[in-house]
Amino acid sequence: MEGRNKTLGEFIIEKQEDFKYSSGELSRLINSIRLAAKVVNHEVNKAGLVDIIGAFGERNIQGEDQQKLDVYANEIFMQTLINREIVCGIASEENDEYITIKGQDGCHNNKYVVMMDPLDGSSNIDVNVSVGTIFSIYRRVTPEGTPVTTEDFLQPGINQVAAGYVIYGTSTMIVYTTGNGVNGFTLNPAIGTFYLSHPNMEFPKDGNIYSINEGNYVHFPQGVKNYIKYCQREEEDRPYTSRYIGSLVSDIHRNMIKGGIYIYPTSAKAPNGKLRLLYECNPMAFLTEQAGGKASDGFNRIMEIKPTELHQRVPFFCGSYNMVEKAEQFMREAKEQE
Repeated sequence: MEGRNKTLGEFIIEKQEDFKYSSGELSRLINSIRLAAKVVNHEVNKAGLVDIIGAFGERNIQGEDQQKLDVYANEIFMQTLINREIVCGIASEENDEYITIKGQDGCHNNKYVVMMDPLDGSSNIDVNVSVGTIFSIYRRVTPEGTPVTTEDFLQPGINQVAAGYVIYGTSTMIVYTTGNGVNGFTLNPAIGTFYLSHPNMEFPKDGNIYSINEGNYVHFPQGVKNYIKYCQREEEDRPYTSRYIGSLVSDIHRNMIKGGIYIYPTSAKAPNGKLRLLYECNPMAFLTEQAGGKASDGFNRIMEIKPTELHQRVPFFCGSYNMVEKAEQFMREAKEQE
């Protein structure tokens, strides 16, 4: 099969050579994520019919109220990866600590660790807005055969071997990269198969959409305020259009297709930013760079930040290359004037 008739399974087999150092484990890992995504998609799409929406009644390590679907999606992705004995460790936004995984032989011989946000934007489920799953895959740095340690998870984003997201929207898609471009696959729900629908996805170099929660404007750093004013100014190619869904996967996905910038800066209310470096920013940065875009914390490349803790937060500027460059310019100029 060629082009848009190609299934995700066929594509993975065809691109096996993209998976460095792998003898099939990474391909099986992507396939496991595909399976878990179909299960979660099924629950998301019947959320209004069963007792799966609303708060779970507990808070996660971030101090955020867990939604029932957060817990469900976390369990599904965890169990799918554990049962297939492909990974040696998993860290999730929903868990306080990483988990170590043994094989059936009791050994720790698998090569990969996975970090994930199992259901990004889950508070939007109740109002039928698109949500997603974000995943990031690294090759372990500690010796095979030993239990994983924190060192295996606190790697800079440049070490990622694969990353991607699933978006559960009007259609369900898996978008991922292994460092050789970005491709998107859409689920045909009638037969449960993902087909290549968006080959070689790329951010337009320029865009006219800016995505930021302007309700927090008074709390933003001066550089961000100045950039927003620039976006709103009446010029030949402006004002830009403001589009903010509040679901990271949805906002990034739209901007990748149409051209735009997503910003979640530091603020008086979130002095380190709100988004998590390991579970959200690094995987989205990898995808963005592979799609010709740019991702930074306003000053530095996201994927070169050395993590210091599992749930570390960072400011995030991500999207069309020239738009992020312009935002960084405003950030630098404001800092110089402090």
